[in-house]
Amino acid sequence: MTAPPADEPIRVFLVDDQQMVRAGFRMLVESQPDLTVVGEAGDGHEAVERLAATRADVVLMDVRMPRLDGVEATRWLASRGERPRVIVLTTFDLDEYAFAAIKAGAAAFLLKDAAPPDLLGAIRAVHAGDAVVAPSTTRRLLDHFAAALPDPAAPAADDRLATLTEREQEVLVLVARGLSNTEIAAELVVAEATVKTHIGRLLAKTGSRDRVQLVVLAYETGLVRAG
Repeated sequence: MTAPPADEPIRVFLVDDQQMVRAGFRMLVESQPDLTVVGEAGDGHEAVERLAATRADVVLMDVRMPRLDGVEATRWLASRGERPRVIVLTTFDLDEYAFAAIKAGAAAFLLKDAAPPDLLGAIRAVHAGDAVVAPSTTRRLLDHFAAALPDPAAPAADDRLATLTEREQEVLVLVARGLSNTEIAAELVVAEATVKTHIGRLLAKTGSRDRVQLVVLAYETGLVRAG
């Protein structure tokens, strides 16, 4: 599904089993001239059905819902291609579901109590192709469910890391720590364009879809320790 022209608003689809929550998100999204709500659903099953016939760019996806949860709905949407891109909305007590959704194909995640500017910024960032919306949140959430990840003291062999150069592994570590391209460039004393090249190679070599999957990969393999 192709993105809309630059002068068209970003099409947002809302998925949450609480009608009041959807109404709040709708009011927030519709208050922005560059965003529009094109539909909503009360559970993952309904979302999958409606999104098959609704053109959307970004989906705000709750995780725990009846019939079909946000993880499985996200996996189905991700299997269709680049769009729509999914932002998982979670709370700290549901972090394990957020992690599963990221592995299933979500582009980013936010806490449900995120400030309105953060949520709006996340929608725009994900639509533009950015995946790690809030590095500080990424670190906190990964730290919180680190117990569910493999022991970092004994990383398992992983073919996805086997072909990486030493510099590419350095970049992967910095991506996993939540640094932006500009910050990575400053850390390694290289041009930002060089960082973008390295990240493109990382995505290709590891078979990762985006930066979020690179973060997960670094933690899963023990390349980066939580905490």
